[in-house]
Amino acid sequence: MSWAAILVLAAGAYGFKLAGELVGNRIEHPLLRRSISLIPPALFWALSTLQTFERDTDLVFDARVAGLVVALFATWRKVPFIGVIVLAMAATAVARLTFG
Repeated sequence: MSWAAILVLAAGAYGFKLAGELVGNRIEHPLLRRSISLIPPALFWALSTLQTFERDTDLVFDARVAGLVVALFATWRKVPFIGVIVLAMAATAVARLTFG
């Protein structure tokens, strides 16, 4: 990737962030405000799911699924963030050692 592409992407990301700050306070309709606030978690979930269950163009279930399940359980039990990360890493490592 060229430096020009990186700079363009960085400027675009900054522009979106700035637009969110400028426009975000002007949205008054409660349903629209609530809907917009749900977009980042939905995108994060979609990217996490894609990274967990896809390899090339195939659907796979491997050790990463164990890490994701443990992370979801730890989050549900309100474990601090660093604990969630460590538990998910440990579960993934144990699954890779166990199942190859």
